[in-house]
Amino acid sequence: MRFEGPVGLPDELRGAGRALVMGVVNVTPDSFSDGGRWYTPAAAVAHGLTLLEQGADLLDVGGESTRPGARRVPVDEERARVLPVITELVRRGAVVSVDTTRAQVASAAVDAGALVVNDVSGGLADNAMYDVVARTGVAYVAMHWRGHADVMDDLDRYDDVVTDVRRELAQRVEALRAAGVRDEQVVLDPGLGFAKSGASNWPLLARLPELVADGYPVLVGASRKRFLGHLLAGPDGTPAPPLRRDDATAAISALAAAAGAWCVRVHEVAASADAVRVAAAWQGGSREHGTQPTTAPTSSPTTSPTTGPRPAHDLTDPSTTPSGARQEDA
Repeated sequence: MRFEGPVGLPDELRGAGRALVMGVVNVTPDSFSDGGRWYTPAAAVAHGLTLLEQGADLLDVGGESTRPGARRVPVDEERARVLPVITELVRRGAVVSVDTTRAQVASAAVDAGALVVNDVSGGLADNAMYDVVARTGVAYVAMHWRGHADVMDDLDRYDDVVTDVRRELAQRVEALRAAGVRDEQVVLDPGLGFAKSGASNWPLLARLPELVADGYPVLVGASRKRFLGHLLAGPDGTPAPPLRRDDATAAISALAAAAGAWCVRVHEVAASADAVRVAAAWQGGSREHGTQPTTAPTSSPTTSPTTGPRPAHDLTDPSTTPSGARQEDA
């Protein structure tokens, strides 16, 4: 038996009855939205505790920026950035996700108490990642990805972005299964902003129920991303800066939660924590009156054309779904 630890969603995150909120803790000097603000371990831990107070359900700790054009850091440096922060946040009672594409960092983070591995590459950046996930039984977020930050903008080529993303995520699921990872460990992320510049992101959000209907919990990470800056551009066309994108992020949190997202990943927690609660109340009121939200899937097929048989968990009840959680951005 390869599974040495819990499989899927940690007990601490079961039964919320709403979409969860993942708070971002960037232990990097060059993050696109808050680079350097939480770079020391003490500052990162303090920031993480603040996000918990504001309503975060779990914290995503990352030590390597994935902003467009970012260069990679040595694995030892990434590990040195995140491990002290993860260790202390876990000691303080936080549920922690590690945001990394490297198996070595993921393994060390799980040893330090992380319960989720959030891999923006979906395992494509490190062929040892799936073995770590299979061996430990942790929840694993497989994001749609086509290449590292320094080349990803050149890879924004799709026939139909939703169909293509679903197909490529299905390939990740099959590879995970072949490596011994259980379905209940897997969370999918459409990878907003990664190999998707502006217009490619909106169909993924508008058609989010299609991805939800494939049978896996879905993580949405739209927070402060470039496509929101372009949407909110000033009269001269200058994109809104990252810190002015938080209201739009909260709007997406509400809409994504209503569309069935399992979790939203955000930098500014308070507004999104309110937003997912509004979405849950909205859906509850709709069910009480015998109607369903217009964004919900209209059926629950037992077989998906992209991923095959659906796993046994019920995505309409967060208490029965596996976990997940993702680093900087696009």
